[in-house]
Amino acid sequence: MDISQGKQGLVYQIVIYVCGFLLFCEWLRPLEMISNTQNVKVFLIYAGFCFFISFLQITWMISVPLKLLGLLFIIDGLYVAERIFSGQWFSVVYDQVIYNIQVIQAQQWWEMTPLFRSLLFLVLLWLMSYLLYYWFIIAKRMLAFVILTFVYVTVVDTFTMYDGQWAIIRTFILAMVSLGLAHLFKEMDKEEILLKGVKKTYLWALPLIGVIMFSTLVGYAAPKLGPQWPDPVPYLTSSNSDAGAGPGGRVQKVGYGENDSRLGGSFIQDDTTVFQAVADNEQYWRIESKDTYTGKGWEDTLEDPVTKVSPDNIEFQTFTDNVEVEEQTALLNFTDEADFRKLVYPYGVQELERFPERVDITLHENTGEMDTLIEGDPNQVQQYITHYNAPSFEYNQLRETNGEDPEEITENYLQLPDSLPDRVRDLASEIVSGEDNRYDRAKAVESYFSQNGFEYSTTDVPVPSENQDYVDQFLFESQVGYCDNYSTSMVVLLRAEGIPSRWVKGFTGGERQNETATVNNETLNVYEVTSGNAHSWVEVYFPEAGWVPFEPTQGFTNNTDFHLEIDETEDEAESAAANANEPEEDLTGRPEQMQEQQASASTSASQTGTDARQNTLSLWISLLAALIIAAALYFTRFRWMTAILIRRFRKRDSEDTYERAYQYLLKVLEHRGLKRYPDQTLRDYARKVDTHFQSNDMRKLTNNYERVLYRNEGRKEQWHKVTELWENLIKKALS
Repeated sequence: MDISQGKQGLVYQIVIYVCGFLLFCEWLRPLEMISNTQNVKVFLIYAGFCFFISFLQITWMISVPLKLLGLLFIIDGLYVAERIFSGQWFSVVYDQVIYNIQVIQAQQWWEMTPLFRSLLFLVLLWLMSYLLYYWFIIAKRMLAFVILTFVYVTVVDTFTMYDGQWAIIRTFILAMVSLGLAHLFKEMDKEEILLKGVKKTYLWALPLIGVIMFSTLVGYAAPKLGPQWPDPVPYLTSSNSDAGAGPGGRVQKVGYGENDSRLGGSFIQDDTTVFQAVADNEQYWRIESKDTYTGKGWEDTLEDPVTKVSPDNIEFQTFTDNVEVEEQTALLNFTDEADFRKLVYPYGVQELERFPERVDITLHENTGEMDTLIEGDPNQVQQYITHYNAPSFEYNQLRETNGEDPEEITENYLQLPDSLPDRVRDLASEIVSGEDNRYDRAKAVESYFSQNGFEYSTTDVPVPSENQDYVDQFLFESQVGYCDNYSTSMVVLLRAEGIPSRWVKGFTGGERQNETATVNNETLNVYEVTSGNAHSWVEVYFPEAGWVPFEPTQGFTNNTDFHLEIDETEDEAESAAANANEPEEDLTGRPEQMQEQQASASTSASQTGTDARQNTLSLWISLLAALIIAAALYFTRFRWMTAILIRRFRKRDSEDTYERAYQYLLKVLEHRGLKRYPDQTLRDYARKVDTHFQSNDMRKLTNNYERVLYRNEGRKEQWHKVTELWENLIKKALS
């Protein structure tokens, strides 16, 4: 190979290697969003450094120390405070390595330290630089990596919060460039064309650039179908602690989760029992509230103060002494599925009975979140009895409240992000116009959703884009969602009108069972609370009553008790009840007809979920069968293609049949491992094949092929002479 050919090969290697590295970067970009990986830019820089060293192909005695030094400098900059390469520095690194080796031996992978995890990841990048150099430059298998990158990006885009739109476009452009140039250089090598001898070399690249730009624009502008079926991932996973309330994925399994910073997306139902409640009636089982709305979800900025409380005296109340209460008792019995390690309690909790002595309770006084700890570590208590004063709020008291809100209430519970669209504030003013008290304003917002075409759904619920507000999207665009959408929107609308409110999480009352149980000589009802009962609702602040629960979500009933104090005669009482704004069912409980309708809806939803699972199972079985068939066809492609071509070429006598048959034979022989190299003549290659098969068939066939190629003898006549030779060689290659 002369100097010009060497330069041409170097240009090809550089272009392909750079494209390959940029494709590899697409594997690293999503890590910061879909995992706990931080400092992704540092890892990208180290990957680029390793790729560059690998491309130089310098001796391992130089490349290994260089990559190792780069690795150590990154570890030092990220995690080690001591001076690099000092005695203390080596001591820290040694202790970290020994500790993590012990963790691995104990198979406690989650205990590995960030330093050691980063070390392993850097070593992986180091090894990938060798692997991809071989893959791109030596083996020239660029297409396989391109396909894997497409699969990776689409899977991450579909099943996580990562937006892969531009990643797909970048991958497509890089794939077109690398594959196009690979084909171009291959043809130039085949025809022995050198870049140096080509006038206006850049003109050769213009068609490729034009095709890439045109294809990219068409693909970007073309209309695209929306999702055609629910995300299958939750069906294949056993649990998801952040389901329905965090950045774990677009379609999640319903259940209580602690991360609410990124709301939105669909989820599937889960009827797994979390706990059994033995109580007099349905309750809101409260866990915590959150104060700060970010435009995407909720965060708790009021974690302090945190105090330790005694199970005999839970000093936390959401309402004032002006509220009427009724002493009640409930027994909560948790299953192994309850892994949130928080105290679940009813409104008005006073004390806990049968509570383990070795378990401590720490109370976040502002949010009501109570952690259950054993020697400082979170632990889920399996069973306890709670004594509580169930509140009953009086309508007139709430309507006539006129006290001033405390300063700490207005400071913490009127917060809204500056980015909140003005049309949300305008809608809030429109909804409450005409109402002259806080309670009726809150009720107007609560009932707004059911009166304006909003739909309760857990499927096809969109995730806001980066520049989109979660509440704004629900109120003005989708109008489809579940409890998080409704409760968050109500809080934001109330705060926009200066009404303090907060977002609350926990469980609804669950499903009443056909049995009773006795607790402390009281006969109580039994309720089964599942993951599907995980819920969020709203608390509104009233100066004389405290925090009052509201339920804006369609299909759900407020489990809080309200009453109306009446001092008039019976006739006057009936008149007052007729004029009251609250429906009769709020005073006496849900009528039987509504219970029957909800039971029917529950049965229908259960049947729909069963049908969806069956349809999804059938879909996956069909896809698996299609993949098996496709794999079988691919691995046997030469056999069935040969059978088709033999039958076709026997019947054809066109001029190009001979040349097509000979080229196909070369592909079959290459598949067998008998590859013809660019610098190898046809006669040399024929001798190699005949030596392998111990025959003279390939030389005879090649001799006739050269007469057709160089002497312009009739292809049709020559093909009839060598048909049998061609078929024999094909059969030998496939045997």
